[in-house]
Amino acid sequence: MSRGKLQRFAENAKRPNIIEPGKPLYDNIRGEWYEFFKNQNPISLELTCGRGEYTVGLARLFKNRNFVGIDLKGDRIWKGSGIALEESLYNVAFLRTHILELEQFFKQGEVSEIWITFPDPRPRDRDEKRRVTHPRFIDLYKKLVSVDGWIRLKTDNTELFKYTLEGLDNRSDIRDLNYTFDLYKSSLKPECYDIQTRYEQKFTSAGSDIKYLKFRFKA
Repeated sequence: MSRGKLQRFAENAKRPNIIEPGKPLYDNIRGEWYEFFKNQNPISLELTCGRGEYTVGLARLFKNRNFVGIDLKGDRIWKGSGIALEESLYNVAFLRTHILELEQFFKQGEVSEIWITFPDPRPRDRDEKRRVTHPRFIDLYKKLVSVDGWIRLKTDNTELFKYTLEGLDNRSDIRDLNYTFDLYKSSLKPECYDIQTRYEQKFTSAGSDIKYLKFRFKA
């Protein structure tokens, strides 16, 4: 492990806005997020958050909401965590865990919105169950999100996007599905707030269209 990574991990261990293994809150945060944020504001998640561009970007815009970036890689969330601290964004937290373990950290209906931003498309057939829009993940999101809560996906990957749409079409519990294969030319663009992850910047610079969808679950 490089010296830089070791330094970032050491800093993460001291940061109050990072919840990770080894910290007391890691085992006790479930159902206590409002106590952590010291308010009753709605909670939004950014899954596969990487450096947390969306988590931080949304927190800047919506001070009356709380945002939690989820990623397994501590050296990634170090970046967003530092920016949030520098800007005194007290409505931001980062949780280092695997997505499939989210029920250990959030009660049923505790989350008001979920953003999935540029996840690994897992193109190989043998990795289908690892795609974050596979039915087992969608079932998990249904448990976490509150009534009327939105699930949102942004990706450059056409095959993952089509796979997701097909999976949603095969379900009977989906409502208000809306999507576009070219976000920048769509009327849906304003609701993404012109926040770009580094992957989005990379893909758009290469000429890729950004795909976007949102949906809610039937009551």
